[in-house]
Amino acid sequence: MFETSVGGGSGKALSMMSLEGKTMLITGASRGIGAATAQLCAKAGANVLLQASAESQAAADVAAALGQSPGDVLYADLARPDAGFALVERALAKAGVLDGVVNNAGLFTPSPLSGGKAVWDGGWATTMAVNVQAPADICRATIGYFRKTGRSGIIVNVASRAGHRGDGVDNAAYAASKGAVLAMTKTWARGLAAENILLYAIAPGWVETRMAPQDIEDRKAAVKDIPLGRVAQPEEVGAMIAFLLTGACPSATGATFDINGASYVR
Repeated sequence: MFETSVGGGSGKALSMMSLEGKTMLITGASRGIGAATAQLCAKAGANVLLQASAESQAAADVAAALGQSPGDVLYADLARPDAGFALVERALAKAGVLDGVVNNAGLFTPSPLSGGKAVWDGGWATTMAVNVQAPADICRATIGYFRKTGRSGIIVNVASRAGHRGDGVDNAAYAASKGAVLAMTKTWARGLAAENILLYAIAPGWVETRMAPQDIEDRKAAVKDIPLGRVAQPEEVGAMIAFLLTGACPSATGATFDINGASYVR
């Protein structure tokens, strides 16, 4: 069971849900939103499969918090062709079953309008490989598994506020990639709901992770743009993802959940 609460982790519990007996694959689980989601899902009773790009102390620490060893983590470089397909195969080989997937892994690589073309080309290629192609491949493989086995299932794709409103002038690749994630989530939610395959998108603004502004002046500007007065905590995003994975609200399939402190209200 897990509890969701107001005020960044304190306050009156709003609900208690269970993921008992469910198996969830979470990408980008070594830190930030992925780590928080993994721990909340495990607390709710799920068998959690962790993915990380490479071995690290952070990944080992998350595994330990879940009672797992570093060797249980599914390490995969999602920038490599077909890495998403291979990851789902490994997850199924390890657990034998999947009930849900969280496509959280992503990167923020500049695609500057000025400067060398190699930086431009690299920024777009790497961003699209990790932020779009890999989650698309993971979705395709997971949907194929759900269909083949006749199982219902849930996929939560982590996008960004930038997918709606855009981002800085030198970050078009990132914004475009997250817009693509939103579009593919809506498309498959519409097409697969009758098969009880549900998809949701999360569109966070600034979250207290490595992607958040670290420079004090940049942070002041970021926070000034947030009516709530602070950036979101990873646990807030994780709580929403864990709730969606319970299947408590199937009618919300196809929806995008904005978690940005009212900095962008649609």
